[in-house]
Amino acid sequence: MIFRGVLDGKPYPDHGLSMREWSQIPPRQIRLNEIVTTTRVLELDRLLSEDSTFYGDLFPHAVYWRGVVYLEDGLHQTVRAALRNRVVLHARVYEMAG
Repeated sequence: MIFRGVLDGKPYPDHGLSMREWSQIPPRQIRLNEIVTTTRVLELDRLLSEDSTFYGDLFPHAVYWRGVVYLEDGLHQTVRAALRNRVVLHARVYEMAG
């Protein structure tokens, strides 16, 4: 199993972080098998595109809430890491109280 789980939606409350605020969070390593995704949809063209992060953050965004790491943004980057047999990736992880 690649991920800890797959959801269709975010179980945590809205954090209200802007892209600028996300960029202030230093990336850290997280294991793929600790991640619960918050979307079930994977767009193959984005997965295969080498420049899919051209207009976005280089690092996926995750929210740590109630002991679980939820992947909020960066599913395609994360799946690419898994396809390259990586077990960890660097992501910006926001630790939400709750």
